[in-house]
Amino acid sequence: MDRLEVMSVIVAVTETGSFSAASRRLKTPVATVSRQVAELEERLKAQLFQRSPRRVTLTDAGRSYIDACKRIIEQVDDAERELSGEYRIPKGDLAVTAPWGLGHTHLLPLAVEFLNAYPEIGLRLVLTDRVVNTVEENIDVAIRIGSLPDSSSKIATRIGLIRVVLCGSPAYFAAKGKPKTLGDLREHDCITIDDVAAPSTWKFSKSGRTVVAPIKTRLTVNTSEAAVLAALAGMGVARVMSYKMDAARRAGTLEIVLEDFEPEPLPAHIVYAQRKPVPLKLRAFLNWMTPRLKARLA
Repeated sequence: MDRLEVMSVIVAVTETGSFSAASRRLKTPVATVSRQVAELEERLKAQLFQRSPRRVTLTDAGRSYIDACKRIIEQVDDAERELSGEYRIPKGDLAVTAPWGLGHTHLLPLAVEFLNAYPEIGLRLVLTDRVVNTVEENIDVAIRIGSLPDSSSKIATRIGLIRVVLCGSPAYFAAKGKPKTLGDLREHDCITIDDVAAPSTWKFSKSGRTVVAPIKTRLTVNTSEAAVLAALAGMGVARVMSYKMDAARRAGTLEIVLEDFEPEPLPAHIVYAQRKPVPLKLRAFLNWMTPRLKARLA
């Protein structure tokens, strides 16, 4: 059994989620993929995958083994890149994930500039609000908002703080006045975000205490991007993460109110796995992208 070949099979099954998809990627018959996995499990005396009609997922033993496989394959790849010159010229593919809104607002424009600066690098952007498993989905870099779990295998660099703000258009505030207290919100048209029903309260923070304020909802939408657009149209007061309305704030088309009642801002980090040596393509991306994201989120 060629161990490196079998490791590549295991990685392909993990990343694609099925034997058939792995066989297509590897251009190998499904029966061969299934046999190689079964033989490896027999040799290791451990089950690596949970099989279901829809998807194949890693067991706990498989998760530990796949981490080791990826490290070994990366070391071999690194050696080949060293010989081929990749460590002299940044080239190759990178996969990056980020929350949907931050990705569209900030990461995507910067990614276009990065690709123009580094023509030998290709990017795959996974923009989604679900928490992506970077190991199973073969992601090199993740941008995360919120507290991070402790991990000795990851490196995290803070790129900013995300506020949760109340905002409205100058025209709306000229007509209705700016709220000065949380109680004033009952007299304002509020734009709320929910998939099911119109919320009747918003939670705030004051002197370390949580304060619940009644509100009057005039419009409910299911995305914060829609809430920002409604606020721009003068529909009322919206509550969103600061980066989603920051361009409008800078343009003077949205204003922030009741800043004293904002909750603690959420940290934003750029996260990647520890790798030695760090591939030049990854180093180039981190060195180029990190200061620019920091500037945008300042």
